[in-house]
Amino acid sequence: MTLQKKIIIADDDPGIQDVAKLIFERANYIVDIFPNGDPLLNGNFDLPDLFILDRQLSGVDGLDICRHLKACEETSHIPIIIISASPQIGKMATVAGADAFVEKPFKMRDFRELVRRVIENDGLSLRQN
Repeated sequence: MTLQKKIIIADDDPGIQDVAKLIFERANYIVDIFPNGDPLLNGNFDLPDLFILDRQLSGVDGLDICRHLKACEETSHIPIIIISASPQIGKMATVAGADAFVEKPFKMRDFRELVRRVIENDGLSLRQN
């Protein structure tokens, strides 16, 4: 029996929080939701198998959180997916060190598949747009 994989999602949109929690828990992931990036910047979390960060969080930019997590030895190896409505998110996410990105709006089925591939390090092209 394999251990459940853990995902941390930082998104301030309650709709995204609810849908993501439901979708990923149904897919047998453990999901922690943060409405802002403060716990991630302050180290107040248990290490996950994947971070999903909204680009536009209240108070702090998801790309800054991504850079912070990739610069910390403890979290640098953990994959990060950035989600954003910005059409330039691909270039910005790559520069910030993200492993993948998703542009809003997106299909949950496609997003769930991207998460599975990233967590299982399935190779392929992880960039999603």
